[in-house]
Amino acid sequence: MPEAFLRLPPLNALRAFEASARHLNFRLAAHELNVTQGAVAQHIRGLEASLGAKLFERLPRGLALTDEGRTYVPNIRRAFELISEATVLLRPEPARLTISVTPSFATKWLIPKLPEFVAHNPLVDLRILATESLSSFQADGVDIAVRQGRPPFGPGLVVDLLFPQQIIAVCSPALLPPGAGEIAAADIQQHVLLHDGHNLWPEFMEKALGLKMAKEVKRMRFNQTALAIDAAIAGQGIALASRFLVAADLAAGRLAQPVQGDMRGTQDFHVVMPRRQRHPEPTQAVRQWLLDASDAG
Repeated sequence: MPEAFLRLPPLNALRAFEASARHLNFRLAAHELNVTQGAVAQHIRGLEASLGAKLFERLPRGLALTDEGRTYVPNIRRAFELISEATVLLRPEPARLTISVTPSFATKWLIPKLPEFVAHNPLVDLRILATESLSSFQADGVDIAVRQGRPPFGPGLVVDLLFPQQIIAVCSPALLPPGAGEIAAADIQQHVLLHDGHNLWPEFMEKALGLKMAKEVKRMRFNQTALAIDAAIAGQGIALASRFLVAADLAAGRLAQPVQGDMRGTQDFHVVMPRRQRHPEPTQAVRQWLLDASDAG
């Protein structure tokens, strides 16, 4: 070890000095460093003793740097900046990306799969913007989005199909007749029908079950699909949802399909991103992960 290094003061004492010089207060410096005020004062006394110079004037209300302290602090501060810069170069900061999704997509599909994404992409700091309104790539700082609808979504965008809209009916297994795995299609409307903002029950009745929606039927309405799904899990009625949103609940036995009919919708789910990305490499990583995860179910 070079002889000059052996003469360096302790690093903790230098940190205490730099923080105290900024705040001109041992108590505030201690709060910043998450140590006691006494520990900061002890570090400063030890540093002054090792340097053979007084760095602070102790005043009734705070501190004042001495001439020696004012001379010393700029170089110490620059030394910490150099350490920080060297560390950043060695350990890059995560790329911060924002993905825009609907609340139902976030809670029922994206969030349960995020641990897998984080494990494989530690240098991507993903921010989830969950909203029913259409977010703007520019105004809202969105890097990539999952949007439901029919292309084209606009010029200058790259669009990939994520999931087709395949609508099925789901309910708690407790609503199924004893000893039967299904509810007769003609009896569906005897149950509470859980509606979301898409109001697909009349179309589903006609296209999937060949029935006409009755005027007198028990309904419960929600503004989000995820809420209707949760109500179905709780046994409050029968909901409609895209198959991929309820796949995990079906596999776990929290939900069942009371009828086997389904309906192909027109509002498919797509991954959308600008052709010109602010962070091309991590944005492409998120896009590819979404597509791979959809293939895996």
